[in-house]
Amino acid sequence: MYDTQNGYSMATDAFPTLVTPNTPPFDQLELAKEAQRHVCRNSDAARKYTSFYVAGVYGGIATAYALGCSLRCIFCWSVSRDHQIGGRVSFYSPDEVLEELLGAARRKGVKRARISGAEPTLCKAHLLKLLPLVEESDFESFILETNGTMFGLDISYAREVAQYEKVHIRVGLKAGSPAGYQRRTGALGVDYKLPFRAVKNLLEVGASFHVAAMTDVRLMSAEERKLLIQQLAELSPRLAANLEEEVCDRYPSTQRRLEAAGVDIIDFFVRRKPLDPLP
Repeated sequence: MYDTQNGYSMATDAFPTLVTPNTPPFDQLELAKEAQRHVCRNSDAARKYTSFYVAGVYGGIATAYALGCSLRCIFCWSVSRDHQIGGRVSFYSPDEVLEELLGAARRKGVKRARISGAEPTLCKAHLLKLLPLVEESDFESFILETNGTMFGLDISYAREVAQYEKVHIRVGLKAGSPAGYQRRTGALGVDYKLPFRAVKNLLEVGASFHVAAMTDVRLMSAEERKLLIQQLAELSPRLAANLEEEVCDRYPSTQRRLEAAGVDIIDFFVRRKPLDPLP
């Protein structure tokens, strides 16, 4: 049950499910702990999932749809981002997740796998037991889509994940400034550097990864986009030159979040022009 006036989930008592113009910024690390309390089970390294299927992205990919995130991005498309969702929700062990992913992959003839709908790094014990199973499986690759928070906090975690040859990481940058981060994620702006720190750590441990960012002109100004790319270029000109720039799609779940945030994006997109070449 949700308090529709202030956007707070009445199930958590402390953290927003929808970010509104009046929502006080939250500590994303505390939200991560709260989400972990609900969606991670340490006794058997299990995690909560809602479904397993093949998505059309990446040329077809077996997807484990999970629960739990440390951010409340206003452009998020996931319908199960919050850990209070109803419907079919169950804990799955790493072995069970692999079995479900392989079953979905065989039905559709795909060779890639991922966790989606949530932040996959939240349940560390679960992920670190799942990845070696994937490494020994028939999958050709595992795409780890992350907001970077946990890797930014803990380089040893980044190192453990980077050791698997089949793992490729996609780090999603949310903003190029504290104000942009707070406005679009609901979290304290001071933490906007955490994803950049994740990039730094992943470079240091030699991980296979690339960087994406929601630079949609309807959500991010040209000035902030330039700041974001400049900060990324300071870490790696190569990553900056190959930045995957995202466009906000108005899925029903996304539209609900945008409306709550007081953001009205119309159905057109002005394609960004490349910045001047870096010196």
